[in-house]
Amino acid sequence: MRAREGSGVRSEPPLPPAGGEGGLGGGGSSRPTGIDRFVADLDRYPESRFTVSQVLAFLRTHPVDVDSLRPYLCWDGRHYTRNLIHKTALYELLALCWEPGQSAAVHNHAGQLCWMAVPRGRLSVQNYRVREIDEATRHCELEPSERYEMNPTSPLAVDPGEPIHDVVNRPEYGERAISLHIYSKPFDRCLVYDLERGRYDERPLFYTTVAGRPL
Repeated sequence: MRAREGSGVRSEPPLPPAGGEGGLGGGGSSRPTGIDRFVADLDRYPESRFTVSQVLAFLRTHPVDVDSLRPYLCWDGRHYTRNLIHKTALYELLALCWEPGQSAAVHNHAGQLCWMAVPRGRLSVQNYRVREIDEATRHCELEPSERYEMNPTSPLAVDPGEPIHDVVNRPEYGERAISLHIYSKPFDRCLVYDLERGRYDERPLFYTTVAGRPL
């Protein structure tokens, strides 16, 4: 499905540009890429190349032109929004829109891989490690680990070994933020963790818009 037609994180050292070990032929560029070209290039990746390092390299060599995202952006003063740009059986690409002070709860990604880039603004990502968890009672104890800041020059990948994290557009940043999220494979629910209650629950996920159209 192409919508336009119808967590802990980690940062790694720079990898070769597209066309080398880190990606497919055709080449990437440090110049901004329109979202149509971004999707077309990513669609050429077979499942065997959807690894943490290779898709992270792709994001580094394909920074997205913010203006090309305008048809897919939607803002809500109450909560960040999840806007589907493109979806296949292998991955989905979303644009998330964050007003200052908005945040995503502590969560994981249902065992799937995730990569994030921020074409506009800044976002703080806090990782958590599990100290104790009981699947029968859904009791859990988490503790903060590494914290990262994403900006237009620093895409990140969720670390499969420490996937629990939150995302915040901190009020002190003082501006809106736009983030692009690649999930492989697509999923429609995740685990959300309540640090105060020491519990976690499964929650469904929803799109705010699909192909720029509100649902």
